[in-house]
Amino acid sequence: MSRDMHGVVGSHDLLLITLDTLRYDVAAELAAAGQTPTLRGLLPGGRWERRHTPGSFTYAAHTALLAGFLPTPASPGPHPRLFAAQFPGSASTAPGTWTFDAPDLPSGLSAVGYHTVCVGGVGFFNKLSPLGSALPGLFAESHWEPRFGVTDPDSLAHQIDRVGEVIARLPAERRLFLLLNVAALHQPNWFYLAGASRDHGDTRESHAAALRHVDGHLGRLFALMRRPCFVIVCSDHGTAYGEDGHTGHRLGHEVVWTVPYGEFVLS
Repeated sequence: MSRDMHGVVGSHDLLLITLDTLRYDVAAELAAAGQTPTLRGLLPGGRWERRHTPGSFTYAAHTALLAGFLPTPASPGPHPRLFAAQFPGSASTAPGTWTFDAPDLPSGLSAVGYHTVCVGGVGFFNKLSPLGSALPGLFAESHWEPRFGVTDPDSLAHQIDRVGEVIARLPAERRLFLLLNVAALHQPNWFYLAGASRDHGDTRESHAAALRHVDGHLGRLFALMRRPCFVIVCSDHGTAYGEDGHTGHRLGHEVVWTVPYGEFVLS
């Protein structure tokens, strides 16, 4: 890890975007083909980093992410982490790691003056049950409504509208940690592919169409963010579309465990 997070935490807003269910292979192909220009223009070298997720479905992965266990580089390690809870014997805590004395990252950042906000997307953020309240409950402020969820083709636009409202009322001197869980790539995503229908169902092609849709909206999100802002954008896990007979996620397959990752600073 070359980045010293001690020079970031406290001086930068922090934005964690989880592109829920995004596959690495699809993300890499679209970036290489120039079909996701917003992300390609910000990712180092215009490319995604190939990493492994800490969990094969949303709840498991986000519980780990929000404890500082971001997706791990796919090459042999050990790999120092950006954030880490104070934990005796941690092999992935390095001099540049920002450590916190709390069970989760939002609590650790709150203790040093950050306002922590979650704008959820998929069902694990919907606050309609105790389980759906666990992840958003880690934040001082959290938002979810049906139009942010998987069934609304305009979910990301609605989420970005809410982000704008949050930032507009945040005092200038208060640092922000924002988690945006983007639901658009999660099934159902057939409606992003021209000519597809519900009967046609979700496919790798509609997954790619959903990513092109998301990329088309992210520029507005980044324009809203205050500067300087340290951005992490990644998938929480991938998903299968028939590979080796598998469909979906919460299973141990390469297309689920391998995820895209990128980090950069908006300045």
